[in-house]
Amino acid sequence: MQFTKWHGLGNDFVIVNGMEENIADYREQAIAVCDRNFGIGADGLVILLPSDIADFKMRIFNSDGSEADMCGNATRCVARYLYENGITKKTVVTLDTLAGIITPELIFKNNTLETVRVDMGVPRLLRQEIPIVGNPNEQVVNMPLEVDGATYYITCVSMGNPHCLMFVEDITKVDLGKIGPQIETHALFPKKTNVEFIQILDRQTIRMRVWERGAGITKACGTGASASLVASVLNNHTDRQATVKLDGGDLFLEWAENDHIFMSGPAVEVFRGKYL
Repeated sequence: MQFTKWHGLGNDFVIVNGMEENIADYREQAIAVCDRNFGIGADGLVILLPSDIADFKMRIFNSDGSEADMCGNATRCVARYLYENGITKKTVVTLDTLAGIITPELIFKNNTLETVRVDMGVPRLLRQEIPIVGNPNEQVVNMPLEVDGATYYITCVSMGNPHCLMFVEDITKVDLGKIGPQIETHALFPKKTNVEFIQILDRQTIRMRVWERGAGITKACGTGASASLVASVLNNHTDRQATVKLDGGDLFLEWAENDHIFMSGPAVEVFRGKYL
């Protein structure tokens, strides 16, 4: 199986052209190739396939074998992978995902790729859209949630996948490896959830750390960064444009007037090879 390893701010993926490579079991293959000791090592396996409704279909499998609805960092990597490998000549492509059609754009300056900008779509805020147990037509903004004897004030957003976000004074004091899985699997979230802790630095700057559903602690999460901006605006902590600082680097986010979230950041090829 031919593959290419990419990362977006350290959130890394094994990308496979499923239009040329045959994989019998995506789940088992994801668990094997993502293993950092016995495989290639990655947060997820990305399979590219034909689509009847977009330029390509993108399927994403987490390191535990579960299928992700969408991933912003993977989307940026896929856009650049498709263009630089001559699979498409388009600098704006449409990707068919479980979260709907996602549109990344390669931004060039002086014929050099400067960044990849992704239209992440419209954030979904109702309980039934995320989903969260409770009144289906209600939003969850700054709601208390007790976990392991501690109370957290949560704001919940879907960017095609669920996010539970909390604001803290000092993010370095958060035991993400302990709290993350407890909230991910809380009964409030029937499909589990991604978990983000946010420290507000100023009205244009956010520091965020993430526990990703199905992957654990990762260095970056594009949908999580998008949800972080939304939660920060809903709680009147930031303006509608902000830099989100993650463990792996920075993303620039904008909640535009058309209600879409736009995310800009890097996508880097690490290496390529053949998996036996």
